[in-house]
Formats: sequence, structure tokens, C-alpha cells
Amino acid sequence: MHILVTNDDGVTAPGLLALAQEMKKLGQVTVFAPDRNWSASGHVKTMDRPLRVRETILADGTPAFMSDGAPSDCVALALLGLIEEKIDIVVSGINPNANIGHDVTYSGTVTAAMEAVIDGVPGLAISLDSPENHGGKLDYTTAASVARRVAEKVTAEGLPQGVVWNVNVPYLKENELKGFMVTRQGLRLYRDELDRRLDPRGRPYYWIGGQAPTGVDEPGTDFGALRAGYVSITPLQLDLTAREAMRRLENWKF
Repeated sequence: MHILVTNDDGVTAPGLLALAQEMKKLGQVTVFAPDRNWSASGHVKTMDRPLRVRETILADGTPAFMSDGAPSDCVALALLGLIEEKIDIVVSGINPNANIGHDVTYSGTVTAAMEAVIDGVPGLAISLDSPENHGGKLDYTTAASVARRVAEKVTAEGLPQGVVWNVNVPYLKENELKGFMVTRQGLRLYRDELDRRLDPRGRPYYWIGGQAPTGVDEPGTDFGALRAGYVSITPLQLDLTAREAMRRLENWKF
């Protein structure tokens, strides 16, 4: 099995290294990630400039490719032929924070996996629900092991066409996990604030700031599963059609 490992935090991120090391237990691994952090970049396809690709070495000596494009660009480049060997599955992560609820529309981690699914290759997004304001290094051991187990299951069973698995892992030891739960998207509560400032020449500029987002702790959701100590697996479909709204609109007269 040939596994493409990518992320949105950049090729030097410790979560990427932990994921690549664990995926090697399943088969051949190719690492292809952005050369810088693209967090909250969403689904990007760069069309207005050339993309540069360079080779690099991860901290453990693993060879890797890096691009000045977005996470989804890295996946697209690989699947379009920059990586000549057939890729069987794309695993994106490990993101240092959970990607739940509406986060999936912002997340470069999730949309990199979506790019794989668009091209007909199974895609998994792996995120770690690390504690807010955590100091020091994060422990990715549990999340990496979960990623391997999920990837192994996906390759054995397959995924429905047009579906990406969004996997979120509690910040627990593996033996402390309550289990795995198939979930729906929960409700993410954002607490963004607009921070207005002036530069030295008196011109205004802006930061989107505020407190970290929270969520609604509801059973059966990604947020609820994490709070209860379960690995959350949310199948996301690329078809965004709101069918209930569609049926209502069919009765409208334009």
C-alpha cells in the first residue's frame, strides 16, 4: 500500500512526523506537505501562479516533498503525476487542534483529504483535540495510532465514493479512550472579535481575534463524542446539496 501523508501546518510540524512514522507500519509512505503553515486556509487550488516543489528531510531522516502551495495543492500535484507511483490513500494531519462542526469548511487538514476524494482516492483527515492553552510539546502518540487503525480499516473495507472521513481524537492515552464513535457534525460556537488597530502612519488594519471556539455538547456529534472520551469519525460528503431546501424551492414561482 502506498500512502500519501500531508497536512496544513507545514512540513516541519511534529504532527506530520508522528503520522508519517505510524503510517510506515502499513506500507510505503510519501510525504508531501506545504512549506509553511496554512491553517484555516480552506479548500484552495492555486491557478494564478506557478507552484514550486522542493525536496527536504524530516527530523527523523524521512525524505519529503514540500510546495509553496496550499495543502490541497500538494495533494493535487501528487495525484496529477508528480508522484509517479499510484497512491492508494491520502492521510492528512495530525492537526494539533480538533476540526469539528463548521471547522471543516476552514480546515486545510480536512480539505486536503477532500482533494483526494475528488480525485477518486480515499481521504482521511486526522486531528487531535489538544487542551486549550496547552504548554510544551503535544503528545501525538494516540492520534497517530488511531490514524493507522482507521487507515487500515478503510483500505480493507473501502469508502463510499465522494465521502471523506473526518477523524478527531481526544487528548488521552490510548488505553484511556472510551472507543470509536461514528458521529455527525456538531455545532461549533465561534467567539470571533474584530480588533481594529492603526499602523505607524495612522492607517487602519484589522485582526480577526477573540477567544477560542467552543461547541454544543450534544450526544451523537463530533463535539459530544470528544467530550465523552471517544474518537469521533464523521463521514463528510462532497455533495453539499440541501435536499430539503431543494424540495421547498421546487414549489417557488420565479
